[in-house]
Amino acid sequence: MLNQLYIKNFTIIDCLDICLKPGFSVITGETGAGKSIILGAINLLIGQRADIKSIKSGSDKCVIEAHFNIDKYKLRDFFEENNIEYDAEDCIMRREITINGKSRAFINDTPVPLNLMKILGQQLIDIHSQHQNMMLSDKNFQISVTDLIADNRKEKEDYCNLYHQYIEAQKEVRELSAEIERNRTNEDFMRFQHNELCEAKLTPGMQENLEQESQMLNNIETIKSALFTADNCLNGNDNNGVISLLRDANRNISSISNLCKGLEDISERLDSCYIEIKDIAQEISAKAEDTDYDPHRLEIIEETLDKIYSLQKKHHADTVDELICIREDISRKLSLMDNSDDELKALTEKEAMLLEECKEKARILTATRKKAARKIEQDMKEMLVPLGIPNVKFAIDIQDKPLSDDGADSISFMFSANKNTPMLPVSQVASGGEIARLMLSLKALIGKTVMLPTIIFDEIDTGVSGKIAEQMAEMMMEMGNNDKQVISITHLPQIAARGKTHYKVYKEDTPEETVSRMVMLNDDERVSEIAQMLSGADITEAAISNAKELLKA
Repeated sequence: MLNQLYIKNFTIIDCLDICLKPGFSVITGETGAGKSIILGAINLLIGQRADIKSIKSGSDKCVIEAHFNIDKYKLRDFFEENNIEYDAEDCIMRREITINGKSRAFINDTPVPLNLMKILGQQLIDIHSQHQNMMLSDKNFQISVTDLIADNRKEKEDYCNLYHQYIEAQKEVRELSAEIERNRTNEDFMRFQHNELCEAKLTPGMQENLEQESQMLNNIETIKSALFTADNCLNGNDNNGVISLLRDANRNISSISNLCKGLEDISERLDSCYIEIKDIAQEISAKAEDTDYDPHRLEIIEETLDKIYSLQKKHHADTVDELICIREDISRKLSLMDNSDDELKALTEKEAMLLEECKEKARILTATRKKAARKIEQDMKEMLVPLGIPNVKFAIDIQDKPLSDDGADSISFMFSANKNTPMLPVSQVASGGEIARLMLSLKALIGKTVMLPTIIFDEIDTGVSGKIAEQMAEMMMEMGNNDKQVISITHLPQIAARGKTHYKVYKEDTPEETVSRMVMLNDDERVSEIAQMLSGADITEAAISNAKELLKA
């Protein structure tokens, strides 16, 4: 639960550092004193988008930090999976926003993405603001509440996994059917293209080899002339070629190598050169003899290259490798057409099988919801009667709907507050005060199922007063007794008096500015605060006496 809250330079809060207690606590203060600002800071802490307008005027940065005790809430896996240090007794969440628009989030001093902050925050704090009362008429909210109280997470997960497999199989059938239809429309043309590409007998590197050979044949005379000239230079006539001269040079050096130191090495090197150049000369001579002009071969090469260039232009390809890929793709499509009936039949059977399995999982999910619905109906009636709705009728209407992400159920909360009024959807018949009581009752039910450490109610008592307010306070007190921290922001003295701990938010004028403060009240200060809530600015003796009676009760 939330042990300490620290807010620095957030809107009109210069510095707030306050300890929060377990059980049921209340926060009071005049309208505009800063209660919503504190809630806004907590919302930022648990993942809400940042806005530099939130930074206090004249400051460079605002900081919101909270310390939680999470010992009882089985969150170690979250920390280990995200490589964050785990401290069960002092888990620290911090958010920093700078004037240049940068936002940083930390969990136990480890920088984390905002989505991790949000995931952890949702498991630590539930803030019920006034606008959430409108969610009561939302179908998604109603099914979520039913599932939470049904505690059917495993059944829902099993269904969702199977449903996504079914949707994927449905997509595969649809795409294969469309592809078969497209291919059948173009079958004759595709077979013509495939035959044309196959007849070209394309192989990797084919184009480059042919172009190189074509270039050689088109320049055969130049090549042969160069080869014969090189051969003549090396072999020569009348012993005047490089080889003969090199042999004579080596013979002369060798004859005097014993007379002059170092000539033996030169002789060996000349001998190596002679052998290497003689070998080169033989290769050149052979190449010159083998190189002949073949007009027939050149004609075949040019015809083949023309065919390749034509196919590349037709298929918008740059290389033979791309043409080969196109040929193989067409071959795959033709093979698909040849085997399409069998493949489509197999996929269709798979889709039908998954559909039946989905329906079965949906029936199991529906059964959990119907069982939970009966319990919710009974519990809601028991809680709403003491809250001033003696003739309450509440039911959860579950109707069939086509399979979807959340199952095959359409859920609607039906409500009537009067004997002679038929039950209708909540949004059509419930007043603002009745919706507030409905939401509080649902939160109390959820609180018994979900291990949520801290629940904050922002004026959940809107539209009620007197005895009903006292009953709502009793309900929140009971919620706070079950290892939870329940905090209610209220304007009603009947609720404020029930708090185990009482905090006050107020504005204070300094010579330079107006700032918002929050303090924990002692017993005497609580009497004064509740008396002021009862009588207004002028606190009367009767109001003080009444306040003491409320606190004593």
